[in-house]
This record gives sequence, C-alpha cells and structure tokens, in this order.
Amino acid sequence: MSRWAAVLAGGSGTRFWPLSTAARPKQLLTLSGSEPLLVAAVRRLGGLVPPERVLILTSTALCDRVRTLLPEVPPEHVLAEPRAASTAPALTWATWLAYQQDPDASLLSLHADWHVGDPEAFRKTGARALDVAERHDVLVTVGIVPTRPEVGYGYIQPGEPLEDDARQVERFVEKPDLAGARRLIERGALWNSGLFAWRCDRFLVETREVAREIAAALPHLERGDVVEFFVKVTPIAVDVSHFERSRRVAVLPGRFAWDDVGTWAALARVRETDDAGNVLVGNALQHESRDCVVWAEDNTVVVDGVDNLVVVHANGVTLVTTRDRAMHLKELLATLPPSLRNLTS
Repeated sequence: MSRWAAVLAGGSGTRFWPLSTAARPKQLLTLSGSEPLLVAAVRRLGGLVPPERVLILTSTALCDRVRTLLPEVPPEHVLAEPRAASTAPALTWATWLAYQQDPDASLLSLHADWHVGDPEAFRKTGARALDVAERHDVLVTVGIVPTRPEVGYGYIQPGEPLEDDARQVERFVEKPDLAGARRLIERGALWNSGLFAWRCDRFLVETREVAREIAAALPHLERGDVVEFFVKVTPIAVDVSHFERSRRVAVLPGRFAWDDVGTWAALARVRETDDAGNVLVGNALQHESRDCVVWAEDNTVVVDGVDNLVVVHANGVTLVTTRDRAMHLKELLATLPPSLRNLTS
C-alpha cells in the first residue's frame, strides 16, 4: 500500500491584491515566511509522503513556474486543470491517478496556501488520518482545535466515537456568525481545515454513489480524456460533494498551529510583530503606530500615528484599508477598472 498527497494550488488569491496577481497568486508568495507557501506545503510532507508521490493541482498558466519552484516533484505530477471547477473534480482526478499506480493507495489532500506552525505535529496528524482512513475504510477530515471564535471558517461537530480521538461526524456548519461560532466551540466543534485523507478506492466508490456532479463524467477520466471530464463535471467543493453526503466520514482533531492566511490581517497571526503589534515587511517603517500590517515591495512606506491599518505597496499600486475591512477585498476589486484588477508581475 502506497501513500500519496494531492496539493491544491490553483487559486488566484485575490484577497492579497495588489501583491497577488494572476501570474503570482497567493500560493507562490512568501506571505508567512522566507519561502513561497506552496514550497513550504510540499516540503512539510517530508517523511510522510515522498516527492515522487506528490501530485500538485494547478492552472495551465502556473505549471511551468510550479515545476521550477519544486524540481523534486516529477514534472508529470504537476497537473494543469483544464478549467477551474473547485476542489472535488481536481481531487477525483488526483485520486484516479494514484489509484492507477496502486489500487491499494491512500491519499492525503491539502491546500498549498496554509501556514502551519508545527510541521512535525502536522505530519503526525496526517499519518494518523491516513491510518484511520485505511483501517476503517472511511473519508477522514482533520478539524483544527479552535483558538478563537472565527467567523471566516466552517466548523465540524464531532459525533459518536470511532477509535481513540477519531469520531464520526455529526454535522458540518458553514461560517457561522460570532455568537454561533462561540456556541459551536463550547460544544467541542472544530475548524474545517480542508485537510483530508482517504483510500483511493473508497473515494472513487463514494464519487459514484453520492457525488452526482462528478459521477456521470467518470468514464471520460477512466478513458484518459481529462479535458472532457472537466467539461462534463459540475464545479463543486469536495466538502459538499463527498463529506457532507457520505455516510462513511470521520473527523480527527488537529492540535497544531494552523491558519489559512485568508486576508492581509492574517499576517499578524503568522509573521513576527514588533512590540506594538505591527507587521513590517520590506521597506516598511512605523512611528507611534499599533497593530498595522505594512508590506512595501519596491518603495518605502511609512505609517505614522495610526492603528489597525493595512498598507500595501506592490506592482505600482498602493492599498490602504483597515484590518477589519481586509476580508472584503474581493468586493473592492469588483468596483475597480480592469487595468487595476488584472495586474501583471
């Protein structure tokens, strides 16, 4: 039995505009450290899944760049999705490829754009998730033990015990309000991280039985016609297509520092701050300011006497917003001229 990993790396990362562009989206940026998020994600798998069994799902436009960043991953394992169709079709493709190599294979699915504060704990949890998936023939989701009532995440309510800390899933809750998040945490709910594990044969059976948006297109994949498979599927997230519908789902708690680095404000959680709580990257300076995120890619940016701001200068554009409003950057972009929305780098 072999173990594989699928790394989802196809997003556009618009919440990190103007630094993130179509040619250099979030997963290729050094947002939480000295290396791109995608590179950190693959190297974090070391000792758990070897590079030759890592599959990276990305866009056609990014394939060459990804192969250059990760020469240890076989070039043919950097997979260009014919169209963006959310996570379920991409992971069905990856699972099918791993299954073709080894009918007894299992697969760990993760996103390329996370920050993980304890790689060793991540690997132990990933190995445990694969163990449970293999032993109990279930789809496993890892739920992060919450550190705050976060309204930007989905939640998983664990149910009846399966073994040790593995439990069946009682229900999924998508992005509650603040009061709802607090109630869920009080009841032992976990953050839905998007870290999954399954036996490949089980995932394909569940695809046929519960994922109607994908099942009818599977024959195209089995014939090797990936393009037609993506034409025929209906875009859908694997959380919905498989995990919310299947009766064979388990959840494990993840007790490691994890963040999906979803907005500019998240950098205060994943990067070093000064004594006043400021994140200063590049040619960024502050005077009598607190709790600001300042990213200066090619010019000097100085903030003076301000609190809770996000100031970003990149690709010839300067963004000034608040940390609270940073989560609404997509709404701002929709109002801007195309020349600003579609920056190049």
